[in-house]
Amino acid sequence: MIRGVLLDVDDTLVDTRGAFRHALLRVADEYLRDGLDPDDVVRFWREDRSGWYRAHTRGEMTHREQRQRRANELHAAFGGPAMDDAAYDIWDAGFERHFREGWRAFDDALPLLDALDGAGLVFGSVSNVDLAYQELKLATCGLERVEMFVGVDTFGFGKPDPRVFVEGCRRLNLDPSEVAYVGDEPDLDAVGAADAGLTGVWIDRPGTRRGWDAESGQLDPRVVRVESLHEVVGALLDLA
Repeated sequence: MIRGVLLDVDDTLVDTRGAFRHALLRVADEYLRDGLDPDDVVRFWREDRSGWYRAHTRGEMTHREQRQRRANELHAAFGGPAMDDAAYDIWDAGFERHFREGWRAFDDALPLLDALDGAGLVFGSVSNVDLAYQELKLATCGLERVEMFVGVDTFGFGKPDPRVFVEGCRRLNLDPSEVAYVGDEPDLDAVGAADAGLTGVWIDRPGTRRGWDAESGQLDPRVVRVESLHEVVGALLDLA
């Protein structure tokens, strides 16, 4: 029986995709060539084809390094100038300001927390972003009830390493078999959690799906798929 839930933050509780869109469109206005399709710019950033962000979560590079590489790849693809460290510092200050302006909780985030409380399920968060940064993001979005348990800076690496999920369960004082993990990436979040002995729940929000093979349409049978956070508690109760 599930007694606790660990939650992802970005694109699960917080509309980070929307915040990135807000920031990227400001970047495009200032740095990139005219006449671009905004969706192409956002899609390129989100796809991160070189895998720099996941390299960061594996502990292979700093957050700054991965973002600077992604920024220069974005510029190369869409007509922006190459940036040395000094130019990137200016770019990143503006990008980060606009990114934070766009932070918003999804409409189903607070109802999920209420439903978890109502069902007597304890909860917290495990994320692939630094703890303090995610605490600020959650507070800004009115989600400070979600305690951050593990960030990428806790061990120097993040999901899908099983130790990250197990530490979250330890913070809940529960065995992994008693815990579900809810996240927007089927491979890194849901399958990673299942590999660590938790119940993996994939929140399948509309839009580009990272870690999902749309052609095969195959989902790991251990993963529970939901389309809204409103469905999470009911889905977990159905597993009992």
